[in-house]
Amino acid sequence: MIEFHLDGGSGLSPYQQVVQQVRHALRLGLLREGDQLPKVKDVVAQLAINPNTVLKAYRELEHAGLVAARPGVGTFVSATLPGVAPGVLGPLSRDLRRWIAKARLAGLDDEGIEALITTTLRTTATEETA
Repeated sequence: MIEFHLDGGSGLSPYQQVVQQVRHALRLGLLREGDQLPKVKDVVAQLAINPNTVLKAYRELEHAGLVAARPGVGTFVSATLPGVAPGVLGPLSRDLRRWIAKARLAGLDDEGIEALITTTLRTTATEETA
């Protein structure tokens, strides 16, 4: 089961962070069709946020066709997102962890690492479309 966390410095509202975390978990194969999302009351207790925030996130995921609410039972994954084969993720994750360690040794903090990754992704996408 997914465990949500909030990052006050992300620039995203709490409900958007919940949506994003579910979408990421679906892409990475961490959540699969039939899996249950945490109950709203559990997320509220864990994150100390308003129940309406969680409900809004779950509704958005439901409108996207990714989850389905079952009254009195919970919210369940009803579809997945395209991702990569599980055997590919392990080596990529190890390479990325090594790269992050090198970036930290070079003096980058988390925000600097994120900025470099985001900028590089944009540059690469622009180069690929040119």
